[in-house]
Amino acid sequence: MKIFRFSIIKLALCLIIGIIISKYLDLGIFISLIASVVLTSITVLLYFLCKKNTSLVTVFGISTLLSFIAIGIFVTNVNEDLRKHSHFSSVLSETTSEQNITFRIRELLKPNAFSQRYYVDILQIENTVVTGKALLNIKKDSLNTILPIDAVYFSKAKLNALQTPLNPDQFSYKNYLSKQQVYFQLYETHQTLLQLDHQTRTVFGFAAKFRNLINSKLKPYNYTEDQLSIINALLLGQRQHITKLVYDNYTNAGAIHILAVSGLHVGIILLILNFIFKPLERLKKGLLIKTSIILILLWIYALIAGGSASIIRATTMFSIVAIGMNLKRPTNIYNTLSISVFILLLIKPNFLFDVGFQLSYAAVIAIVSFQPILERLWSPKYLLSKKLWQTLTVTVAAQFGIIPISLYYFHQFPSLFWLSNLVVIPFLGLILGFGILIIVLSLFGMPKTIVSDSFGLVIDWMNHFFWWISNQENFLITDIPFTITQVIVSYLIILCAYKMFQLKNHRWVALTLLSVIMLQVTYSYNFYSTKGDTLIVFHKGRNTLLGQKHNNTLAVFSNLKSAENNSIIKSYAVKNNIKTIPSQPLQAIYKLKNKNLLIVDSLGVYNLKGLKVDFVLLTQSPKVNLDRLIDSLKPKVIIADGNNYKSYVKQWSNTCKKQKLPFYHTGKTGAYIIK
Repeated sequence: MKIFRFSIIKLALCLIIGIIISKYLDLGIFISLIASVVLTSITVLLYFLCKKNTSLVTVFGISTLLSFIAIGIFVTNVNEDLRKHSHFSSVLSETTSEQNITFRIRELLKPNAFSQRYYVDILQIENTVVTGKALLNIKKDSLNTILPIDAVYFSKAKLNALQTPLNPDQFSYKNYLSKQQVYFQLYETHQTLLQLDHQTRTVFGFAAKFRNLINSKLKPYNYTEDQLSIINALLLGQRQHITKLVYDNYTNAGAIHILAVSGLHVGIILLILNFIFKPLERLKKGLLIKTSIILILLWIYALIAGGSASIIRATTMFSIVAIGMNLKRPTNIYNTLSISVFILLLIKPNFLFDVGFQLSYAAVIAIVSFQPILERLWSPKYLLSKKLWQTLTVTVAAQFGIIPISLYYFHQFPSLFWLSNLVVIPFLGLILGFGILIIVLSLFGMPKTIVSDSFGLVIDWMNHFFWWISNQENFLITDIPFTITQVIVSYLIILCAYKMFQLKNHRWVALTLLSVIMLQVTYSYNFYSTKGDTLIVFHKGRNTLLGQKHNNTLAVFSNLKSAENNSIIKSYAVKNNIKTIPSQPLQAIYKLKNKNLLIVDSLGVYNLKGLKVDFVLLTQSPKVNLDRLIDSLKPKVIIADGNNYKSYVKQWSNTCKKQKLPFYHTGKTGAYIIK
């Protein structure tokens, strides 16, 4: 393929391979450093030898690629905080429940139902200076006070390691946070925190203060909470205060990318800045001055908008575009993308596993590849229809890149995505420009006028439009099972289809059809791999939740109403490509082939004659003499779910330990699966 003629593309791919290898092969910093140094030295030596002996060019190429694979492994290991001796995990006490901890607030996160959440930098534990990030959970109170960024606090608390999900195929918040280099969390209240005086300020703190200043200046405009939250998301990159309803509306309408400051927003801002500073080109060295100003403003905006992974990667990419555009240098978009990928991953290898990183680059690559092909299908005569057709082709082309990833992570497809983007995207530049103007005027103290009210109406219109799209439920396809294998095969189909339309030869037609057959094979494999019977005791706090799987069907039993719609059940069903049937009340006995599970609930009834019991599930905190129950039924395993008092569970655990009988508590060991 022609794109592989660019060296930077090959090097970026090798770097990616190295990063992936490092996640599955633990070589350590020392070994990966030695491998990098040795391979790089060989490559440099071969470079000079190639000048005298051209037959070594191939060996030089292979050595170069291997060097960057080794560099990918090395930079990943170096960037792993847990490998650093200064990381706070090395000084955590295993015997002491609480330690003296000093930390700095780094980033405000979206709150959950119970807590305000923050990323914090751990500065000191006891008398030891340390480094590393953690998740801080502050219990909500009536005041709902937000801790300022860069503020330093002292507390006596315990740093707890993040736990894996207790149910199979459940979303793992631990895995998500580990990609952000966060492995521990602590729980606090406002009363247990002592704020310390400090002089150190970071760019994140200055950016947060500037955002707070902007919001304070917008208060006289009397924007509603929904309006203000969308303004903060669109222009300042802060989505923490968007309500779940509004967020879900944008998600279901296929327009959530509008709320994330990323490539789309930075690209529009670059065009606006390029237009504003165009007169500078008339000056001597005007292009250099203009480019420098644009780059500075882009990066200032990136910091003000929070400096998230999506903003940093977008700003990096468009900085390279800005340099090429303003210095009149010919650029290739694939080359530009590869340079930005290479730079970002060299600095932050974990970006590779960020969903936003994957989606943004997949979308851009798909747009530049497929949009020209789609645009040639129709040539409108009029300007309006031409612009709408261009917008539609860009939107559809982007879907070729993001659909496989979206299905894998989110298991849904908003089929009206084209309408959402067709209506809003053409006006997004005007909306962003309008918003920037409102912010600038507010900073200069402009009072509430029809101009500020008009912007509020635009935000209301946009929210209402996406609410309407979201409510067309027949067009939102949900609960789509999709595996990583299907993601890979789907991209193989997309690649082959692209080459087929580009080259129009029989070879690529055959390869496209072959890849489609491969996708069908994955669906068949997934269908037959779920065959068999399984009984699952799920963990659910204050409730009992059982699932009995027979081949591709899951029967749900619970004291919850409509338990089949519970997120635990839906996640398990979608991941395993099985259908659920309406939930039923709990039964006393469940049979799986020749194994029997007896449920002992609050009634404490277990006197059964002539029935062999293999498993006993204790739920609803039954008041039973467990020694007598074990002597009577002689079960192989005792199980306690999440619907029991902790004191009872502790007592049962001690009894089973004395009886030398296995005891499983779902709140500790997770769901119990009987096959």
